Amino acid sequence: KARAAVAPPDAGHGWFILLSCFLVFGLTFGVIKAFGVFYVEIHQYFDTTATGTSWITSIAVATIHVVAPVASALSARYSHRSVVMMGGLICSVAVVCGAFARSLIELYLTVGFLNGFGYAMTWTPTVTMLGLYFEKRRPMANALASAGECILTFVLTPLFQLLIDSYSWRGALLILGGLQFNLCVCGMLLRPLKAPRDVTRETTGPGNVDYTLISNAQFMVYSMFGFFAALGFFAPALFLVPYARSKGIEEYQAAVLMSISAALDLFGRLFFGWVANLRLVETARQLTATVILLGTVLLICPVASSFSELAVFSAVYGLVYGATVAVHITVLAEIVGVNRFGSALGFFMLIRSSGGLLGPPIAGFFIDKMHDYGTGFLMAGVSLNVSAMFLLLLLHLNRRGQGSTSKHTDM
Repeated sequence: KARAAVAPPDAGHGWFILLSCFLVFGLTFGVIKAFGVFYVEIHQYFDTTATGTSWITSIAVATIHVVAPVASALSARYSHRSVVMMGGLICSVAVVCGAFARSLIELYLTVGFLNGFGYAMTWTPTVTMLGLYFEKRRPMANALASAGECILTFVLTPLFQLLIDSYSWRGALLILGGLQFNLCVCGMLLRPLKAPRDVTRETTGPGNVDYTLISNAQFMVYSMFGFFAALGFFAPALFLVPYARSKGIEEYQAAVLMSISAALDLFGRLFFGWVANLRLVETARQLTATVILLGTVLLICPVASSFSELAVFSAVYGLVYGATVAVHITVLAEIVGVNRFGSALGFFMLIRSSGGLLGPPIAGFFIDKMHDYGTGFLMAGVSLNVSAMFLLLLLHLNRRGQGSTSKHTDM
């Protein structure tokens, strides 16, 4: 029987866990968002369709989600540190092998599947451990950690363009593979609060996935939000640079748009994470408002055509995206509690996986049919507005649960 877990210290070595999580966010999802620069070059090199090229990113995203429960189980069986280090090694080797790919299929296997597998093994255990170290400051800790995604996106987007111009997309992938080896260092920073099995078994459960979560109505509704949100989360970052290039904007200016988005994304995560930490409003209610706004902003995107208009769009999109990402993991922790958070995170990612897999190819399909990258943003906007409906349902369930609790107390 597992012993009681240590109370989250909200300080001490937790700041090193936060640093590790910051870098993991940057070297996983930050790379995925900056990969749009590679998209144009690979598209032209293999003379393929928008749908065909988008499968690289969608396979990586889907694999992250599908393998997340496996990463949680491996962390419970061995340790968070060893799983993250192994994941970092897989990422590095996968991208280096991708640099020698002779077809899109080989890129799907290396930069898509294997790289996504490694991402899941680094991201899931690190985020889980961050939840163990922080409770009172959890919203702010999650916001600071996820800020690594936008800071690395800000840096990597123009860097990737420079590397592609200097060494071709193959040489740029080789350098990226070496960069991702630093994920192994992130794993070395992880240290359990207690003996690994004491804490981990309580937070992740004894198996792969805690299937009793299916009976939790709030969790299942939130997972459906995750599915539809994933349909629209990753397509905009992938297609922003190609959309700008299709409007006649030169390549470095197009890359700057991603940097503008990343800078405002950073501000949005930190500011709205701080707002969530003040507990002025229910976190789920804050998330609902930002998701509706994000979907609306994406629907407006095709109106923009000049660099200045796209710069404004990128800034607003980055700000609202950051506000959304800052709290969505916190809401999950509030729904299931810290003791089930590790397993819930893996299960949530598993359910969300099909959305992450299908989102970019569906957007690519509409782009190929309409010959307009703007349709990809329309698809993403509709998906996010649909996901907001599940958040509204979650708020209703929360109010009903609070009402029954209040009546029970009065009796």
